[in-house]
Amino acid sequence: MIDDRLPDSPSCRPIAVVTGASSGIGYELARLLAEDGHDLILAADTDLEEAIEGLEALGGRVEGLHADLATEAGTAALWALVGDRPIDVLAANAGHGLGRGFLDQGMSDILHVVDTNVTGTLRIAHLAGRRMRERGQGRILFTGSIAGLMPGSFQAVYNASKAFVDSFSFALRNELKDSGVTVTVLMPGPTETNFFRRAGLLDTKVGQDEQKMDPAEVARQGYEALKRGDGDVVAGLGNKVQAAMAAVTPQTVLAEQHRKMAEPGSGD
Repeated sequence: MIDDRLPDSPSCRPIAVVTGASSGIGYELARLLAEDGHDLILAADTDLEEAIEGLEALGGRVEGLHADLATEAGTAALWALVGDRPIDVLAANAGHGLGRGFLDQGMSDILHVVDTNVTGTLRIAHLAGRRMRERGQGRILFTGSIAGLMPGSFQAVYNASKAFVDSFSFALRNELKDSGVTVTVLMPGPTETNFFRRAGLLDTKVGQDEQKMDPAEVARQGYEALKRGDGDVVAGLGNKVQAAMAAVTPQTVLAEQHRKMAEPGSGD
């Protein structure tokens, strides 16, 4: 549903659209954008009331849409909320994971990961990107993952979906290099969010890891890269090392390493 506590007067502040904004990295990105003078249009598949209240306190206009962006109807509702207004920033952060072995997962759950992480991301990027290109300005930030750099045993569909996002971001950036529109991909590693609970990974080694990054720090690094117009940023020194190692490590070895982190019961 659309939040109905909106000010009646129009605002001249730049507009940022943030998906997956109810908590975690998405909320922290929205907070940074609000502090930097943006009005916000938020979307999430969970309740946004608490997020909206916190962000309204920073000043500016905050609009929220509770919708499933895995669906065409959800994306259409978000775009209807945007209306004909210019978009200065799109933070395409919506996504979720799915633990357990591929053959042990339900197909509806598998497709929802794909439709959220890939299809929904493409829909909103296509709409917002065209509007930005017409204006000759805008910034797009995709939340990818270092998971996209390695085969994800026991998270096979999630890692594959993030490999798509990582790759797509670099390609779109190249296509738009002379347009005035920048494209950045934020690639975090394990981060202290609701991701692991929602993905059913709390009994795994990675789910129980106490060294996960703070989502506020991940968002800060991503936002700074966005403002600089960088193509990508891997959040955290340890994750930078892991990403570098993934580039030179055989895929079969990476798959076995991931298995040790994500196999059900590996956290016991």
